[in-house]
Amino acid sequence: MARLVQFDRLGGPEVLTLRDVAVGEPGAGEVRIRVDAIGLNRAEIMFREGVYYEQPVFPATLGYEAAGVVEAVGEGVSHVAEGDPIAVVPAFSMTRYGTYGDHVIVPASAVFPRPANVGAVQAAAVWMAYITAYGPLFESGEVRPGDHVLISAAASSVGQAAVQIARHIGAIPIATTRDAAKSQRLLDAGAAHVIVTAEEDLPTRVKEITGGEGVRLAFDPIAGPGVETLAQAIAPGGHLVVYGALDPRPTPLPNASSYPQLTSRAYSMHSISRDPERLRRAVAFINAGLAVGSFTPAVDRTFDLAEIADAHRYMEASNHIGKIVVTVG
Repeated sequence: MARLVQFDRLGGPEVLTLRDVAVGEPGAGEVRIRVDAIGLNRAEIMFREGVYYEQPVFPATLGYEAAGVVEAVGEGVSHVAEGDPIAVVPAFSMTRYGTYGDHVIVPASAVFPRPANVGAVQAAAVWMAYITAYGPLFESGEVRPGDHVLISAAASSVGQAAVQIARHIGAIPIATTRDAAKSQRLLDAGAAHVIVTAEEDLPTRVKEITGGEGVRLAFDPIAGPGVETLAQAIAPGGHLVVYGALDPRPTPLPNASSYPQLTSRAYSMHSISRDPERLRRAVAFINAGLAVGSFTPAVDRTFDLAEIADAHRYMEASNHIGKIVVTVG
């Protein structure tokens, strides 16, 4: 028997239940893994609440990321074998698979060997954040060495990954936060500059930092009316990429009345993770950064699997910097 987190109705963290279930054998194109650590993501909160782009099918499980060891492989799987230390990347639907358990079955296409120097907790903290940031900061070719990049809500795990990727490619990361108490930690994490949006005028500070030019890219998980302010900080010909919806209000087309010289788009990490060739490149890029130490996932706090509801409550409070990881003993 395996321990698996399931829920039977939409709601808060209290709906999450740890149950004993039969995990079974992996089918064709699947892998069964012993889970050592699980990375938590805000998408899982949204899925649990019923506001994600996919709706759970009850009894539902959840979870996009994990690190562990291969226990068994299904027919047609050759890139990993029993006993291999691996990481699970978010390349599947939570309506069919999930990683919140001590033994889980996932599609082989979402399983990759992990570098020898990366432990389970760090490996579980990597993939959602770094693949999300990798797309606009590297894969699309929109950011070049020397460009300024504005990273909203930079204390998040994605924000931290974006700071590191920007540094890795020679760009200049400008981090934003609402909380002045997080400023020094963001500077210590690699941000070249920090703008406290509750205290400073963002477009003015960006123009001061960039010598009046503006940023090449604004990378934003908030959306809502605030994108109008972000647009004022983007250089002509620059880009606004919105990858989340922390602000539930409608998101306008930035400064449409003035026809600004910028492109704006919504972006999902799944545009990388569910495209085999793009995912292959992302994994190679990120593993290379991990191997040489350019990428170091920031882990804010760990919880035990039995504390999964508390881990979700902690994530909802949004006081963390970096990733929340659940360990499986």
